[in-house]
Amino acid sequence: MNELEKDLRQILLQGADAMSVTLQELQIENLLIYIREFEKWNKAYNLSAIRDIREMIKRHLLDSLSVIPYFQKTQHCTDRLIDVGTGGGLPGIPLAIMFPQKQFTLLDSNGKKTRFLFHIKTLLQLNNVTVENNRVEKFNPEQKYNAIISRAFSSLQDMTENCEHLLVNNGVFIAMKGLFPTTEIEAIASKVEILDNIKLNVAETDGERHLIILQIKNK
Repeated sequence: MNELEKDLRQILLQGADAMSVTLQELQIENLLIYIREFEKWNKAYNLSAIRDIREMIKRHLLDSLSVIPYFQKTQHCTDRLIDVGTGGGLPGIPLAIMFPQKQFTLLDSNGKKTRFLFHIKTLLQLNNVTVENNRVEKFNPEQKYNAIISRAFSSLQDMTENCEHLLVNNGVFIAMKGLFPTTEIEAIASKVEILDNIKLNVAETDGERHLIILQIKNK
């Protein structure tokens, strides 16, 4: 193992430990393979503005893994989830690695990004991942989802309005946000109920991160 490999492993393990996330050896290996492939493909496919692989672990992998303590204790994150606007697979790929018993659909309209996701799915043999190259408003799955997760939407209003058709009755939206989005929540308060608001502990990251769980109010 060279010095870079040791650094990447240490950043991942120390960050996970700081967030009380337990990683098995296969999960560590797959997460590191994923981020190395992400960096390699990023040069041609522009998956992220971040170019340094160490920063990718901090700002992409650890950010995605920060929701795991919530996933482990809530009834909302059940067996079928869709990551909308997944880009290079964030948070969907890390979560699929961590939760092989859950089914994840990764949806993105960018063909280059979904080609990368197909590559990762095949490379890591992620049988619990389905990749969809489509626009969210045009995607009509045969079976709807228990939860929608995203760290990409510009606003909660966009997320709830554009994705509502993907959810089962009583399904939930799981929004990964920075600062608590008071104004965004006020804009949809008549339609949406906040079920939970968790201030995330993201290792190696400055600034606030929140996980907002929302549900459409009964009509």
